[in-house]
Amino acid sequence: MRTRLASHLGSRQVARVIYGAIVGLALVVALEGYPRTAGQMIGWLLGTAVAVALAEFYSEVVGTETSERHRVTRHQLRHMFDDAAAVAFGGAFPAVFFLLAAVGVIRTEAAFALAKRGGFVLIGFYGYWAARFSGASVLRSLAQAGLVGLVAAFLIVLKAALH
Repeated sequence: MRTRLASHLGSRQVARVIYGAIVGLALVVALEGYPRTAGQMIGWLLGTAVAVALAEFYSEVVGTETSERHRVTRHQLRHMFDDAAAVAFGGAFPAVFFLLAAVGVIRTEAAFALAKRGGFVLIGFYGYWAARFSGASVLRSLAQAGLVGLVAAFLIVLKAALH
């Protein structure tokens, strides 16, 4: 498990998971004020995660073909698919909390609260490890995780306000 985590933290997918997590959190924040069931939220989150991942994949294919002036290779497609899957994971992450609500473990209101907190923890986790891997102390890494969390909060509130 530790090896897989270290491998993931050293991959390009970290940026994609964070991007997806911000999109998913923005959706949670935007829909919180409207009466939604846990099942509806799962559908919205999974649908949005897939749509954003497909947009990521498509834009990478088109961008690569236009900039490199040739069709993408299988190797390139594999990397693009991995990146899109990471975006989908980040965007779908809050659905876990609504699944718990759908099966009656928690209330839907609690799922909204946990989805927001869980997303901030996920984003802060990546911010912490980015700092640690760049040589920062534990204290400085915690500060960076907090700052990244604040930036994410700002982006989420902005995105929710505009949609």
